[in-house]
Amino acid sequence: MTFAELTDLARREVARLRAKLPADLAPLAARVAVHFAAVPDEALLADGFEPDLLGLFDGATYAEECSADCALPPQIFLYLENLYDYADSDVAAFREEVRVTYLHELGHYLGWDEDDLAARGLD
Repeated sequence: MTFAELTDLARREVARLRAKLPADLAPLAARVAVHFAAVPDEALLADGFEPDLLGLFDGATYAEECSADCALPPQIFLYLENLYDYADSDVAAFREEVRVTYLHELGHYLGWDEDDLAARGLD
């Protein structure tokens, strides 16, 4: 499957998820840009992230005040080739991994730690 096809599938899955979020969470999720990349870039790897990273939240959480000096707005990165590999090249499993990874990273934006995410089945 090409990166363009994976991106299309992932975009549609994220849009579907956002449309189903509870009314109190939907406007918060809309504040967080979602970016799609094949794999983590060299800068992330140099920072110690694993090459098989599935997703990443970067930026201030919802609870944190972000003043004008914030370098970047809150963002979620989904690494599609890694997600597809993790899903053993199965499209249905890929969609599920996009779902779980997106919600996991959105949870970080909401201020949830790893224990909170695990309690919600998003680990």
